[in-house]
Amino acid sequence: MIAVYALGWLLNRRFIEASFGHFLELLESVLPILLIILLLMGLLGLIPRMEQRLQRMTGQRSGWRGWLLAITGGVLSHGPIYPWYPLLQKLQHQGARPALLAAFLYARSVKLPFLPLMAHYFGPGYTVIVTLSMILFSVINGRAVEVLLRRR
Repeated sequence: MIAVYALGWLLNRRFIEASFGHFLELLESVLPILLIILLLMGLLGLIPRMEQRLQRMTGQRSGWRGWLLAITGGVLSHGPIYPWYPLLQKLQHQGARPALLAAFLYARSVKLPFLPLMAHYFGPGYTVIVTLSMILFSVINGRAVEVLLRRR
């Protein structure tokens, strides 16, 4: 890849410099999330009791606490989605319910920083209804994933 960029730099220096600038901007926006996720994954590996508790809270018999953890985690998570995939994969390999992983991913559609702006433009009632709908549909989506995976 370095050779391709070097050749491209010789052919069209401005384009490659702009491309590299965009890469650095993307890296700057993704790096904090990657570091947080790596830290979380490291902590999960270091703290055996925490790992067991998390497995219980997201396992097959997780109950309402698992749903609450998945939805709250989804709402609080921010930034690009792809840095979260390694952590979700690790949780899946440790026995987390696919329904909870799907609910986490769906609940990410609630964007806390945009709620005041949404309330300003559309009103608080609309904001509450849309937010609660997204949370409800994260549960419905999780249940649907669980049903579809059982049929497979």
